[in-house]
Amino acid sequence: MFFRIIIPGSSFVCFYVLQAPCCGKLYVCRLCHDAEEKHKMDRFKVREVQCCECQTVQQAQQNCEQCHIQFGEYYCDICHLFDKNKKQYHCQLCGICRNCFDDMVKMGAYRCPLCMHSVWDMADHWKQIDQEIAQSPMPPEYQGATVKIMCNDCQTHCTVPFHVLGMKCSSCRSYNTAQDGGLMQQQQQQQQQNTEDEAETEQHIQP
Repeated sequence: MFFRIIIPGSSFVCFYVLQAPCCGKLYVCRLCHDAEEKHKMDRFKVREVQCCECQTVQQAQQNCEQCHIQFGEYYCDICHLFDKNKKQYHCQLCGICRNCFDDMVKMGAYRCPLCMHSVWDMADHWKQIDQEIAQSPMPPEYQGATVKIMCNDCQTHCTVPFHVLGMKCSSCRSYNTAQDGGLMQQQQQQQQQNTEDEAETEQHIQP
């Protein structure tokens, strides 16, 4: 017997039901489960699904092992999320799936908009920035200037050389960083210059 489940307010058609790891009952999603039961379902612990076409209970996967129907155009083996293909990707640091991966890449973005962690291996890109910085020295007034940063990839706080093309984390070597404060050496030089100016002014004032 064949039957399908249409989610209200959505064009997505379910050809599966999840077997809740907590109570063994079958539900379309964790939200449906939580609305009916007095406990919450942990979607990360889901291990089995039932095919709505052939009724086969099986390991959670994208296609039915018996009749080979596709449960979802997109399937995440971590979140156990079945959905239409919306260009999703799984953010490891956030622990959830997010949409518009292709759009993000087209805009030149490389990090998750929520956790700010790089969404793929950026080692080659970081090397390219290394080369660009080596070929683009800062003007004399900025050479030797340092700045405090926080790394979005490893969460390290460190003080590094300032450069307009990027500030490199001294721990994981990532350029996915955020500046935390102004230029320290430049501030010190300005304070020293102000002190010298004040001293010179006092000398001129003295009789």
